[in-house]
Amino acid sequence: MAKDTLTIGGIDIPLGGTARIELPMVKLYTDTNMSMPVFVKRGKRSGPTLFISAAIHGDELNGIEIISRIIQSKYLENIKGTLIAVPIVNGYGVLSQSRYLPDRRDLNRSFPGSKRGSLAGRVADRFLSEIVSKANYGIDLHTGSLHRTNLPQVRANLDDPEILAIAKAFGVPVVLNSNLRDGSLRECADDAGAKVILYEAGEALRFDELSIRAGVQGVVGVMRHLGMIPKSRSKKPVKDPRIARSSSWVRATDSGFTTHIKELGDLVESGDVLAEIKDPYGDILDKVLCKNGGIIIGKQNIPLVQEGDAMYHIAHFLSPDEVAEDVEIRHGELMDSEDSSVLID
Repeated sequence: MAKDTLTIGGIDIPLGGTARIELPMVKLYTDTNMSMPVFVKRGKRSGPTLFISAAIHGDELNGIEIISRIIQSKYLENIKGTLIAVPIVNGYGVLSQSRYLPDRRDLNRSFPGSKRGSLAGRVADRFLSEIVSKANYGIDLHTGSLHRTNLPQVRANLDDPEILAIAKAFGVPVVLNSNLRDGSLRECADDAGAKVILYEAGEALRFDELSIRAGVQGVVGVMRHLGMIPKSRSKKPVKDPRIARSSSWVRATDSGFTTHIKELGDLVESGDVLAEIKDPYGDILDKVLCKNGGIIIGKQNIPLVQEGDAMYHIAHFLSPDEVAEDVEIRHGELMDSEDSSVLID
């Protein structure tokens, strides 16, 4: 539950207060000050504290736009509890359009960090101590990596009933069970007592409207589930997402130029041809085949492949045909929405 006064970066925010805080970070070589932007909105009534974060990987930009739309939305006017929104965790990576920090470390493998450690360790320590440790719940926003696109999906430790409920409340059709990784934000948040889910959608260095709309609606759905904002007035029943307990990657079987036959969100079966790999003369070197059926939730975009490159990420479901239908319907609903900045009530 929210305390009467919340302190972040030495700034006190009382119940009913709003603050925009610049958390100081390590300076750049040029003696340029760096900071982590933090937006805090507290209701007059106490309740849960939720953080949402984006750009832990500096080239993953969709989450920045998702958070900005949440901040500007009407849903925060009568909030119960506290929202802590951090649109850019890794400002260094955003400046250089890079996944990593200047020390070439992955911030999402550097938690819990240390005040006297590497640059990545210091950023991780600050984020954990100033933001995560003060929250009950969290949503970490990501995209696919460079030249890869992810279908909107939630990843979470589904063996935790409370996290499973939050993952369902996010409202995307696909939820993937994902174990905690050493050095990740989710692992350290779990140790600190915060229940965190991860949203994956879109591609690095791109704004994808579908992914952004799904993310905005997902965040609002979680806030409604936690009782931070009123329930929807819509009478339309909410469908539970389809849960995948496993997934696998299909890798390139040769090196060359790729012609994709199957696309993101497609239902595929064992033996289906996913792509053809050709030489510069157009002769087919090999065909990439699906080994285990499911739904394509991640896909390489660049047409050049080396043997062994991960090309397709396939999630496995008990009823994959129903999942494919749910995905198509949901995406159509999102893009038919007239209001691209906030949730349809």
